[in-house]
Amino acid sequence: MRADPKRYRELEDAIDGVVASYTGELEIDNLESAALPSKRAVIEALDHLKPVLFMGFYATRGLHRDSLRHAIATHLHAAHQLLVEQIERALTYDHWMGRTDRVLPAGSGEAVVLGLFRDLPALRRTLNGDVRAAYDGDPAAKNIEEIVFSYPSIEAVTAYRIAHRLSGAGVPMLPRILTEHAHARTGIDISPGARIGERFFIDHGTGVVIGETAVIGDDVKLYQNVTLGALSVPNREDAPGKKRHPTIEDEVTIYSGATILGGDTVIGRGSVIGGNVWLTKSVPPGSKVFGRGKSEPEET
Repeated sequence: MRADPKRYRELEDAIDGVVASYTGELEIDNLESAALPSKRAVIEALDHLKPVLFMGFYATRGLHRDSLRHAIATHLHAAHQLLVEQIERALTYDHWMGRTDRVLPAGSGEAVVLGLFRDLPALRRTLNGDVRAAYDGDPAAKNIEEIVFSYPSIEAVTAYRIAHRLSGAGVPMLPRILTEHAHARTGIDISPGARIGERFFIDHGTGVVIGETAVIGDDVKLYQNVTLGALSVPNREDAPGKKRHPTIEDEVTIYSGATILGGDTVIGRGSVIGGNVWLTKSVPPGSKVFGRGKSEPEET
């Protein structure tokens, strides 16, 4: 079927209009796409790291001790190539843009990736604790395998723990790409800058938000829709370097819908925060805080 000349011209006019909108006046007009890291490649690297961390759950053929090294090496060689290139792109782009908060010089990608890989055995032990916390904390879990295969918290926390290491090494952009990919898949939003301790479990998970400067201790359990957020700051310039998100000490349980805000807010060890509670002040260790239809929770 022949194209309608009028419709074709209208299409071409529309294309010309979009091209003309790239005047350089908008922050999103960036045309240096070759310099930017590739989101697809970063996620592909994550998809190579997850089998290394949980090899038995991702292998497409039987594994034994003699074949384990080959299986791990195959994924790590691929992840190495992807990550080094994408880290270098991110560092080079930051330098080109003249950003002053860059920690690493260009050319550091190799050292960062090898450091991450050397840390993978420790990361596996930490993730094993997270999986075990999910099993111990959820009577509905039938077995460990079910948790690794299907629990969104494990997906989100795995991406976070990798991203946190890259963020701590000074890598720009890539850590947020990783955690936002997990956010899109699970509904769990964990900033790579947050500091989270051992044996961390998020039950159900949808709608959980954990801000950049949040600090979470060991053996903490959150339910869905929990927000560990920041109070509004008047100016963006006031935020860098300031602790804006709460501290949650060890062995705290926070039930669904609770909102805890502010960098000075500390939830003491062993506390229980009830559902839909709104907190902007600290509570001492061992507190039980429940909302009762009032603007401020009562402590019992």
